[in-house]
Amino acid sequence: MITFPRMLSVALRVLAVLVVAYAAIVLLAWAFQERLAFPAPAGPLPTPVEAGIPDGQLVAVTAADSVRLKGWYLPPNPVPQASSAPGLIWFYGNMETIGGIAPILREFRPPGTGLLVLDYRGYGQSEGKPTEKGLYRDADAAWQFLTQRPEIDSTRIAVYGRSVGSAVALYLATENPVRAVILESAFTSGREMAQEHYSMIPIGLLHLRLNNVERAARLTAPLLVFHGTDDWIAPLPMGRAVAEAGRAEEFVAIEGAGHNDTYDVGGAMYRDRLHAFLKKHLN
Repeated sequence: MITFPRMLSVALRVLAVLVVAYAAIVLLAWAFQERLAFPAPAGPLPTPVEAGIPDGQLVAVTAADSVRLKGWYLPPNPVPQASSAPGLIWFYGNMETIGGIAPILREFRPPGTGLLVLDYRGYGQSEGKPTEKGLYRDADAAWQFLTQRPEIDSTRIAVYGRSVGSAVALYLATENPVRAVILESAFTSGREMAQEHYSMIPIGLLHLRLNNVERAARLTAPLLVFHGTDDWIAPLPMGRAVAEAGRAEEFVAIEGAGHNDTYDVGGAMYRDRLHAFLKKHLN
């Protein structure tokens, strides 16, 4: 016969195991939060020519902390007179690399504009390990590279950021005289993303900020935001909140698109909206 004291003892042991397991999960989440936030897929970096962009160039850029980054520079076509072309810095999303989004860059490349995209540290063929501060350093390095190109007008540079790249783009736009900002699949903050997907983890333990709403509120440049209506990773209300904070000129809800297929679902409409926005604010 099982007595009450024995039942209580078993229950307390089970509870102790659960508490220890929960504490272990929380500790691991705290210790590896940047690895969870920035999975950093490695992968080959094809040449632009191999991706069907014959005038593109492979480039190497060194960040302020000596981390070497690799990427593409697609010069304006045709190359204009000195310091007369606008520029665009492209910050892609998590789990992406330049090699993976090459067809998108080829299709969405704005005419007459120099386009720079670097693999973040730890991504693709770039050195280092990704951290929030590290990605911001990568953005600074991208800005320095593009503004020093002789054919680029450093007063006419836009930034594009998708998913985690939205935080990088907003960082750069609030620290430099960016002329226009385009965001896609943007989230409100790292903490709210953690609440959305890891609600059992106390958000007070998170040191990642990635606060897009806070930075968007500081924007002075015009803002265009794209967001999929079926995005379950960064739900539609998050994109709307970022757009409202940044007083977006336009919010484009792409019907039926999720977090990672907005390019495909949006298609020509997406591309044309992006190009029209850049033409309006960079020319």
